[in-house]
Amino acid sequence: MTVTAGVSGAAERSTTAHVVWASALGTAIEWYDFLIYGTAAALVLNKLFFPSFDPFVGTLAAFSTYAVGFVARPIGGAIIGHYGDRLGRKRMLVATMIAMGLGTFLIGCLPTYSQIGVWAPILLVILRFIQGIGLGGEWSGAVVMVAEHAGGRRGLYGSLVQIGFPVGVAASTGIFGLMTQLPEADFLSWGWRVPFWISIVLVGIGFIVRLRLAETPHFKEVVERKEVLAQPVWEVLRSDWRSFLLAIGITVSEVGLAYLLTVFVVVYATAKLGIPRQVILNAVVYAAIVEFATLPLAGWLSDIFGRKALYLAGGVFTVALAFPLFWFLDTRDPVLISVALVVTMTLTHALLFGPKAAFMPELFRTKVRYSGASLGANVAAALSGGFSPLIATALLAWAGAYWPVSLYIIALSIITIIATLMTPETARGPLKS
Repeated sequence: MTVTAGVSGAAERSTTAHVVWASALGTAIEWYDFLIYGTAAALVLNKLFFPSFDPFVGTLAAFSTYAVGFVARPIGGAIIGHYGDRLGRKRMLVATMIAMGLGTFLIGCLPTYSQIGVWAPILLVILRFIQGIGLGGEWSGAVVMVAEHAGGRRGLYGSLVQIGFPVGVAASTGIFGLMTQLPEADFLSWGWRVPFWISIVLVGIGFIVRLRLAETPHFKEVVERKEVLAQPVWEVLRSDWRSFLLAIGITVSEVGLAYLLTVFVVVYATAKLGIPRQVILNAVVYAAIVEFATLPLAGWLSDIFGRKALYLAGGVFTVALAFPLFWFLDTRDPVLISVALVVTMTLTHALLFGPKAAFMPELFRTKVRYSGASLGANVAAALSGGFSPLIATALLAWAGAYWPVSLYIIALSIITIIATLMTPETARGPLKS
């Protein structure tokens, strides 16, 4: 007897559609909250919170605070995953939205270094940490929620949640692009704060939508059978450690690419190549918009050909494009830059990120699914996501050229290819009980 027995096909489809819509909307808002910090770090935070440093060193310092959010993500993943496996998926998705929204809005209210001195960067780090805690449990909760409602089309439905990332990229980069049209004094005074303030409205909308979500039938079954674990995180590390390590391995390339292609390229184009900010910001937005289509396509294809096939293709394309990406950026031609980012995002990040929403939950049993997906995704994010812009910027400063950054991208991709080859195919059967 399946957990969805007795539910009509029409009602089941309606429930799944609502869960996908609510999860995608909430994830888009949370990604917007998290990603505006990266754009701000690349454009303005070095000037306002680390003004006593050389501009390039200030950028490194800003990216260091950016990385704090990723250090916090495994902690958030462990805490929120624990309660997600004990109290339910829905409650934690509501809680993460509150944490993210509050942290983001308060960043927009912070006094700068010139106003309160060293307390400005200290408070910035604290609020960035709160953001990381929230996102640490948000994405995994959303994809687990969808996977446990989606039946045999987990790849397609899960990839619709992933659209939240390019929506967040396009929205956060686009609003900053709009704000940079202000006179420089106005942008540095109040314009940079507007994207952070907007968050409070978006979070309010997402909060209301998520309150109406239904708990998943898989979690209800665990509760009915009285199989809820007292320490699900410990169970992941004790009994599901292999799946945990594989989850980290298959994620490091994708999550590193996400922030290299949306954050570091802004620094490289503006600081190294002297390209106008609007040119590179527009290119990032175009690439994100194209992912609206390519992410669901990748998820759908993973239902047909398997998760591993898409991951291996994404890994190979990442290796192949690691150098050509910078060749096109170095032309300083706006059209070629946009083409390079669109093609690279499509053939690398989309092929990895689209199937990920199904692949990650499929690796773990229901009793530890939230904790396992949270830990796997967020440990990988801490290792490669948050530090990738910082590492890439440091490599650029060391070599004075992009080649070590390309080698870094290739190294991450090789790790993901090896982990994918070691991971069992999960697309064909039902979720682990």
